[in-house]
Amino acid sequence: MRRAELVTAVIMAAFSAYLMWKSAELPIGWVKSKGPGGGAFPFWLALIMLLASVAIFVRGWRRTTPVSQSDEAFIDREGLTLFALTAGSIFGMMLLTQYMGAYVAILLFMFFYMKVMGRHGWALTTLISVAMPVGIFFLFEIGMKIFLPKGITEPLFYPLYRIFL
Repeated sequence: MRRAELVTAVIMAAFSAYLMWKSAELPIGWVKSKGPGGGAFPFWLALIMLLASVAIFVRGWRRTTPVSQSDEAFIDREGLTLFALTAGSIFGMMLLTQYMGAYVAILLFMFFYMKVMGRHGWALTTLISVAMPVGIFFLFEIGMKIFLPKGITEPLFYPLYRIFL
């Protein structure tokens, strides 16, 4: 556990430094008569994340936390299997999004995750698997006018656009 804590802290610190560097390409201070610059919010959040990562590393190095005093494995076989299934299903959803569209991919991902991994009943699995893409459609496409990829299912959305847009 200690090694995982230290490695994660180093990775997060490096990522924070990168975010600070990229954010500094925009103004990070106060822009006269406009307010904070475009890079201010991400820069200062990344700085806070960097400081937190350094604090986590120092505490882990000094072995002051229960996790840093543990020599147990970070992840066991069951946890690794669960992680691999989750990562694989998310990757599959991303691939499906390109061809079948976001809504079909979300529906299939939710169905797999709830029925196969969560072992939920058919009624709840079906309800959530259908409600999620419908809710996301109304939130993004109707409410915020942000159109998600539809892939080969795009013609199915034309009647909905005529009704709601």
